[in-house]
Amino acid sequence: MIDLRRLEALVAVYRTGSVSAAAAALHYGQPTVSHHLRRLEAETGSVLLQRVGRGVRLTADGVQLARRGEEILGLLERAETELAAANHLRTGNVRLAAFPSGAATLVPAAIARLATRHPGLTLDLIEAEPPEATEMLRAGEVDLALTFAYPDQPDQEQIRAETLFGDPLHLVAADVDRLGAGAADATTTLDHLGDHRWITGCERCRIELLHLCDAAGFTPDIAFASDDYVAVQALVATGVGVTVLPGLALEAHRNPGVVTRAVAGAARHVQLASYGAPPRPAAVEAVAATLRAVAVSR
Repeated sequence: MIDLRRLEALVAVYRTGSVSAAAAALHYGQPTVSHHLRRLEAETGSVLLQRVGRGVRLTADGVQLARRGEEILGLLERAETELAAANHLRTGNVRLAAFPSGAATLVPAAIARLATRHPGLTLDLIEAEPPEATEMLRAGEVDLALTFAYPDQPDQEQIRAETLFGDPLHLVAADVDRLGAGAADATTTLDHLGDHRWITGCERCRIELLHLCDAAGFTPDIAFASDDYVAVQALVATGVGVTVLPGLALEAHRNPGVVTRAVAGAARHVQLASYGAPPRPAAVEAVAATLRAVAVSR
């Protein structure tokens, strides 16, 4: 493998026309440049320079390698400049996966903050439920994932999940009578809803609904299932069933035909997930810090 310092010496001779001028340009002693050139010829097995009088000139092989060397050193300099810009957050691109209601509520606020604090950063947003987002992290397709988890769900191997806040679950129905007794701002339980039909969401949400209903003493009669919280609320509004939705889903979209009440003691954890051990690139850390700030300000 060619040593970059030796390649740099050859390029300097090509540009300046002599070993002494190359040494001055590189701030090396002339013997150092001569040593690098001899070692480069030994490494490549090629004659790169010829003595001409008291000076030297590059052979055809030397000129060809020097020109390639200019390209290589130029690309290296460009890479160093880009990394320096990214480390100082002047530029950078971060790929974020987010579940739908998080993408509709938390991410826009984060993008607005980033535009003010780090205008050189760009954020690529991909909508994905937690299982898909986790696989995208493992595959290196995204840098961060906004996910959620319910209590007692196991941690994912190699996935670092940081809880941002608890997102309360709400009973959603077409009329107040189905919410149970209590003031409008009171919490409710599900134990009076054993004879109702239910509408459920994604697989994780379905498992949590089964758990909540089991704790209330019944098995829900699930009539419909959809991971689209807009469609779920529309179904509830027609009166065909009731459901449980997290607060972010209701914040992202609220059907005027439904009424809601928080379910006592029920919530999911909204999380910020990444793959592998720290440290993370500066741009990724900036996006993570911004999402934390958005979560705290809620």
